Amino acid sequence: MSTTTRKRTRGTTSSPSTKSTRAKGTARSTAKRGIDARYPWKEEPNPYIELRTSKIQGTGAFAARAIRKGTRIVEYLGQRISWRTADKRYDDDTMGRHHTFLFTVDDRIVIDGARNGNAARFLNHSCDGNCEAITDRKRIFIEARRNIRAGDELLYDYQYERTDEHTEEDESFYACRCGAAKCRGSILAPKESDD
Repeated sequence: MSTTTRKRTRGTTSSPSTKSTRAKGTARSTAKRGIDARYPWKEEPNPYIELRTSKIQGTGAFAARAIRKGTRIVEYLGQRISWRTADKRYDDDTMGRHHTFLFTVDDRIVIDGARNGNAARFLNHSCDGNCEAITDRKRIFIEARRNIRAGDELLYDYQYERTDEHTEEDESFYACRCGAAKCRGSILAPKESDD
């Protein structure tokens, strides 16, 4: 397991799904915006996703067309690595922000979307996202939580792992920029209530 204080993996996912639809996962061509030159894709284009500049953070994933609630939009792809490898690969003390493309699958496996990843890594965080991450047989998929209009940014709640060791400095490091009415001010998982 990890030995670092700050966990920068995209955290908890909902209960495993029983759906078996396979998503093809990469970005639709956006060469006119210069995105394809920076992120050359190996897979077939994803009909649901278009990459462009986000008001929230860097490059974002946007709905290329209307998407119905429950649609499996994309699989989160990347190199499957151990926690030990992830901790060696990404040093929290030298990161300017929490910018990695790590996604927790289970206690042993992490997906590093920066290596062999796809457009799923560009979905930004929102405390009230229109998408959610689900686990299905040790694979991570992004699905629509509600109907999404063409052109809307695709967002989900990262819920980075929160530990008792987090300090006020860590809270600041993980400050949220989503602007949602229900924003909790942090991309960390919600604090557990003391009831």
